[in-house]
Amino acid sequence: MGTLLEVEGLRVRFHTTEGVVHAVNGISYSMQEGETVALVGESGCGKSVSMMSILRLIPCPPGEVAEGRALFGRRDLLQLEEAELERIRGGQIGMVFQDPMTSLNPVLTIGRQITETLRAHTSSDAASARTRALELLDMVGLPAAEDRLQDYPHQFSGGMRQRAMIAMALACSPKLLIADEPTTALDVTIQAQIVELALQLRERLGMAIIWITHDLGVVAGLADRVLVMYAGYLVEEAPVHELFARPWHPYTLSLLAALPRVDRPRSSRLKPIPGSPPNLLAEAHGCPFAPRCDFVMDRCRTENPPLVQIEAGRKLACWANVETGQPR
Repeated sequence: MGTLLEVEGLRVRFHTTEGVVHAVNGISYSMQEGETVALVGESGCGKSVSMMSILRLIPCPPGEVAEGRALFGRRDLLQLEEAELERIRGGQIGMVFQDPMTSLNPVLTIGRQITETLRAHTSSDAASARTRALELLDMVGLPAAEDRLQDYPHQFSGGMRQRAMIAMALACSPKLLIADEPTTALDVTIQAQIVELALQLRERLGMAIIWITHDLGVVAGLADRVLVMYAGYLVEEAPVHELFARPWHPYTLSLLAALPRVDRPRSSRLKPIPGSPPNLLAEAHGCPFAPRCDFVMDRCRTENPPLVQIEAGRKLACWANVETGQPR
């Protein structure tokens, strides 16, 4: 497999009346063709902004990509002309947004919205676009697809709207699908159905997936690799099974301790993460997790550790060894 996406030193800022928000702070990662990568972290850590910025979907102003490159097929998405980028967005990169009710146009039918995508990125005529739209709705498991083409978003349940959004994102058979917390507003049963659908589509279409979430429970059965993000920084990178078996960063350890698990005794209590996330108006000088960390040392308060490779396939940004409690 070749490298599909390579992000290098991405920094994103928002200029507000209160100051400059340091939303994404020099993150770097890559992903391979056909791979599923999960980007996890609590709300406000920069997950969605990092993905929206590489597609140049953040409002500018107040947003600004201050530094970095996003190489997709050897082309830097951050430097492309708008017309060329528009051919990639929706064509080679599909995106499923967090809230399908606000992402779908309420005054256009689902069929119109899917066929518009096809007409914009392919040479399809009206008849072939409609046929393809029916195939897509059937592929994502919407019953009575032909009848539903004429329905409006408000006539769909939350799970059905999300399936329609996935159909739109897959319309042009993209190489990469970015799913921004696509199960957040759905109940647990529907969440499981959407995750299972994503797995089936990945096997069927061979596309790569970036799955953005704060729910580590979803990640376990979906991703090949996990990137953990905190306060705009990547703090850990690991294959999914290794991350769950041996988390190395104190923040990852805390996330897992707060997650209900069937392999724990029923009497065990979930452990919340103390404190609050840092104020992103101030640029971090030490480790941003230091005020909430059980393994904090003097060095953590003055030096922010870089993300470095510790083992093959595993990267970490931490001065401590959580397994021994000693400096790394």
